Amino acid sequence: MNPNQPASTPESRPSAIAVAGVGAGIAAVRAPRGSARAALIAAAHSTVRKQGYAATTVDQICAAAGVTKGAFFHHFASKEALAVAAAEAWTERARPMFEMPPHTKLDDPLARLIGHIDFRFAMLDGPVEEFTCFVGTMVQEAFATSDAIRAACEASINAYCAALTPDIEATMARYGAPEDVTALGLAQHIQAVLQGSFILAKTTNDPAIARESVTHLKRYIGMSFAPPGAS
Repeated sequence: MNPNQPASTPESRPSAIAVAGVGAGIAAVRAPRGSARAALIAAAHSTVRKQGYAATTVDQICAAAGVTKGAFFHHFASKEALAVAAAEAWTERARPMFEMPPHTKLDDPLARLIGHIDFRFAMLDGPVEEFTCFVGTMVQEAFATSDAIRAACEASINAYCAALTPDIEATMARYGAPEDVTALGLAQHIQAVLQGSFILAKTTNDPAIARESVTHLKRYIGMSFAPPGAS
């Protein structure tokens, strides 16, 4: 695929872009000196996405990160403290999705918005735990038992919506928008569909149902901004 060719259908795949480790596994090897904190955060991302927050132990995270338990408690006072830090780091992992792919350079804001949805579609492949959302997984379990984790997950999801909002605002300015639609509300809807698609994929342990949901999302976006009378 030509890396300069914008994605125009859900079947299109983005060029090989390092999306800050999205989908990357964590090898159980000892972390290089000075990288223990980063390795623990990466291990938390991988392990929690696979088996959930409650089922993940500090020992498992240390083993996946290749660090000692003493190193863990040097950097984090508790599993909850690591979870909060990992939620904050997750936001940074997602940042390249709004900066690096070819569709972000397109002039048409609607093309950029559709390109983002195509990009998310292309990520829905392989084992479910490799494309699902760390903060979405964690907040479902911890929202009522840890306000610190809930707030950190809220901030991460809000950051995603805020990053998507400018393209939606520009699309609304150029193409108009259905009554009562706001840019932030539509960004939150996109996030809701993505999170819901991850849950559906977990029920079948297969990305196919998630890909269908995101295809419907792309169709909805296209119809919302179609010129009057367009089919």
